[in-house]
Amino acid sequence: MPSLLRIGTRGSALALWQAEWVKSRLTHFWPAVAVELVILKTSGDQIQDVSLAKIGGKGLFVKEIEEALIAGTIDLAVHSMKDVPGELPAGLTLSAIPEREDSRDVLITKHGETLAELPAGTRVGTSSLRRQALLLALNPGVRIELLRGNVDTRLRKQREGVVDATVLAAAGLKRLGIVPEHSHMLDDEEFPPAIGQGALGIEAREDADILALVRPLHHEETAIAVRAERAFLLRMGGSCRTPLAAKGMVSQGMVRLRALVASPDGRQVIRGAASGPLTAPEQLGSALAEQLLSRGGREILAELDAGLTAGQASRGTQ
Repeated sequence: MPSLLRIGTRGSALALWQAEWVKSRLTHFWPAVAVELVILKTSGDQIQDVSLAKIGGKGLFVKEIEEALIAGTIDLAVHSMKDVPGELPAGLTLSAIPEREDSRDVLITKHGETLAELPAGTRVGTSSLRRQALLLALNPGVRIELLRGNVDTRLRKQREGVVDATVLAAAGLKRLGIVPEHSHMLDDEEFPPAIGQGALGIEAREDADILALVRPLHHEETAIAVRAERAFLLRMGGSCRTPLAAKGMVSQGMVRLRALVASPDGRQVIRGAASGPLTAPEQLGSALAEQLLSRGGREILAELDAGLTAGQASRGTQ
């Protein structure tokens, strides 16, 4: 058994809360093992004034941490699962996925309006193409403004009037103990979450001793649901540059999956649902992706790829 475990984490308040929670659970199960946090700066943290879709996607929040894992300077990494790309680097594995927190989104406004009640021209801050697409699909009159940063930064910018409203993950607010004065929980059937939202992922090298230490933190039902969601993501070839959403649930001995793909302007939203055995969540996610691709999703993705390529070519000539 290792005598020391080093957990790599980003330095935001939420990332530190998540890493401290994992540390406390490991200390509870293995009191003889010392656990320390190693704070790492990621590219996603350093670049704040550009949409993630334009600079490489949410994988920028895990890239440097995974490099530290591979190099052996840390032993574990704690991620928000919604930030973890569909494929992991060779030699790394998701050693545990703890029980999921609330996966829904929260709309935070000046006066407690619902999404439908927001008047035309309301500036809603977000950097998520999924949220952008769903906001515009459900209320075409709102105006989307780029808003990045940690939870505190986004709430502060809203209070300062940079935007009129914003959308944040309920899980992050609950973990930090933040209760915004005027907020409205968004229904996850109408406004489904990001893939993996609300779940944590503990990434490690494929080291049997370390994997054994982390195993008590694993929650199998959450892991099955997230595996279905991530299989959908992988088959869709998606990232934060693609407006995708999926929510997996384990119920009555089955895994059920709802998902969608949308155009960024919200004019096209293709939804689907399927269920399957607990033993085959990846097959379920892949099959639902195929269904949505055949119903128009392939054309949406092709348009997004063409627009991204054109944008890159335009920047290259400047």
